[in-house]
Amino acid sequence: MLTDWLDSLDRSITLAINGLHFKYGDQLWQLFSDIKFWIPLYLAIIAFLYLRLGWKRATVVLASLLLTFAACDQFSNLVKDLSERLRPCYDSEMISRGLHTLEKRGGFYGFFSAHAANAFGVAICSFIGFRNDKNHRYKKYGWFIFIWALMVALSRVFAGKHYFGDVFVGSVTGLCAGFLFAQLAKLIINKSGLL
Repeated sequence: MLTDWLDSLDRSITLAINGLHFKYGDQLWQLFSDIKFWIPLYLAIIAFLYLRLGWKRATVVLASLLLTFAACDQFSNLVKDLSERLRPCYDSEMISRGLHTLEKRGGFYGFFSAHAANAFGVAICSFIGFRNDKNHRYKKYGWFIFIWALMVALSRVFAGKHYFGDVFVGSVTGLCAGFLFAQLAKLIINKSGLL
């Protein structure tokens, strides 16, 4: 059956990623997994939005970022409760196959990863938001913020809190939500003559 094959593949990929360890690697992944570590970056993004876009456009973009974050977080919680897919750290088979955990287990259900959704949602929404400044292309920022989001997403697999599939679906969900809210912000900016 296809679902059994996909589940088996997801478990194997998760264990392969989770099993990659290097000196100081666990501390790095714990850092990216810790929401408190995100705060300085997100505050810097907000400050630069206001510096680059002015207060009116920046406020519209900030609202789109907050909506993205809230939508990803709440939708993830809803899907977790509906799907009831156990996190790998609660799965006895995964533990017996050598799953490495880096933090407390947390809630029982993990599909899909809110960390991944939030990180990728903020990445795409802020990248598009900065592009409301027609004087710069923000390529370097784009590279930086998407690598950041990828590191956050992968940290959840390394921590043993999510399967790779949880992170993949979370990332795609975040990209979709962030894109939609960023386009809404762009529409508001264009229609209101703030550009």
